[in-house]
Amino acid sequence: MSGSGRLVSLDAFRGLAIAGMILVNNPGSWAHVYPPLLHATWHGATPTDLVFPFFLFAVGVALSFSFAARAARGDTRSQLWRHVAVRALILYGLGFLMTAWPRFDFATVRLVGVLARIAMVYLVAGAMVLFLSRRAIFVAALALLFGYWALMTLVPVPGFGAGDLSPEGNLAAWLDRIVLGPHMWSGGGGIYDPEGLLSTLPAVASALAGLFAGDYLRSGRAAPGKLLGIGAALVLAGHLWDLVFPINKPIWTSSYVVYTTGWALLALGALHWTIDLRGRRGWARPLVVYGRNAITVFVASGMLAKQLILWRVSDGAGGTTSAYNRIYETAFASWAGPLNGSLAFALATVLLWLGIACAMHARGIHLKV
Repeated sequence: MSGSGRLVSLDAFRGLAIAGMILVNNPGSWAHVYPPLLHATWHGATPTDLVFPFFLFAVGVALSFSFAARAARGDTRSQLWRHVAVRALILYGLGFLMTAWPRFDFATVRLVGVLARIAMVYLVAGAMVLFLSRRAIFVAALALLFGYWALMTLVPVPGFGAGDLSPEGNLAAWLDRIVLGPHMWSGGGGIYDPEGLLSTLPAVASALAGLFAGDYLRSGRAAPGKLLGIGAALVLAGHLWDLVFPINKPIWTSSYVVYTTGWALLALGALHWTIDLRGRRGWARPLVVYGRNAITVFVASGMLAKQLILWRVSDGAGGTTSAYNRIYETAFASWAGPLNGSLAFALATVLLWLGIACAMHARGIHLKV
């Protein structure tokens, strides 16, 4: 804990997730990316597939701390619920702005996405914290995981039958095509959306797992060894569940939730032991700074990248290219080659936003949504 009672390791953990998001979202060229920095093609997981569930896990941990602090200062349940609803609406609005900018084509604009999922998960998890006991929340989390497994494997999809977990034949993708139609992720070719509607249900369980981790850390008797032990056990359990319900990020399978929660506990447990208990914080300062302005950096970095892609400039050979590609080719690929240049571009982007976050932190600017 910091002198203000803030869990410094949580800021570092959240910062790790955001830095990871910026790294994997901003290669110089998508044609030249090291495999660990790409999502798994379908079933399976790479280090990149840990990034988003880590952030949702952090949302749950923060829920435990923030609600306890607000209740201690006298906030009523209605005040807390208003806070949850407003924050979820703002998060969704920011996500919609990122997706719609600059054309605002409402006929095809994507209605879901990373921030939209965070908003929906936060809204549902926050409501559970306010209106259910911890025992009921635990049962609900299990019901979400096992219920989703049952839905995805037992409910028949027209034209595909039951238990088809292919990109086109799974129940979650079919439902998204019915409900969202043209408002889906363009990268899925209109077949599926990795932040779709039905798959948000198990994503709620990712945050609820963080809630219980937060409760444990607040208890004053948290032992890093226990966090690490449970984390290792969940990683193993995720692998075992994978045998019958494959680990898969695009449809956020239950085995994926268990597997990534295990890794989140391992990472948070290690950070808690190192930073909070042993007091070794200097090395983690960049992560903490990122974590204190996580959403701000995520939104701003995404908007800047989008603008650079849309901005057309001379390619030096009589044609035009995007400013994003021009920077990559001129400042990075020209000396490091296509693959290492692409990685160098991504790392430079991480450092750029770290510098901006540091400047904000030094001035006491911490923008919270």
